[in-house]
Amino acid sequence: MKLRKIMSRYPVLNFLSNRYVLVIIFVIVWMTFLDNYSYFEHQVLNNEIQELEDNKQYYIQEIKKDSTSIKQLKNTDQTEKYAREKYYMKRENEDIYIIEFEEDAPADEDSTSL
Repeated sequence: MKLRKIMSRYPVLNFLSNRYVLVIIFVIVWMTFLDNYSYFEHQVLNNEIQELEDNKQYYIQEIKKDSTSIKQLKNTDQTEKYAREKYYMKRENEDIYIIEFEEDAPADEDSTSL
């Protein structure tokens, strides 16, 4: 009796008491919040996919750059130039002077004054 008065007063409750509507509401809530493949989980996965695609593009660019460097290093003159600049290699009877500027030198932790 009391329930019928409340249902007649609020027609929305009559609609919500239908079992099909209840099942649909349950499925929507389940798929949105509780499922392993919920909407929020999809957003996290989509962000990870986007980040991985960005990383892929970055590494493709790096591979292209490295492959051009490798092609250049196949030339003996370029190999010698690279070894001299990068590893400070020298020929016999040759002196190499390395000039370092203060702003380029790494900071020494031991040399700090108190």
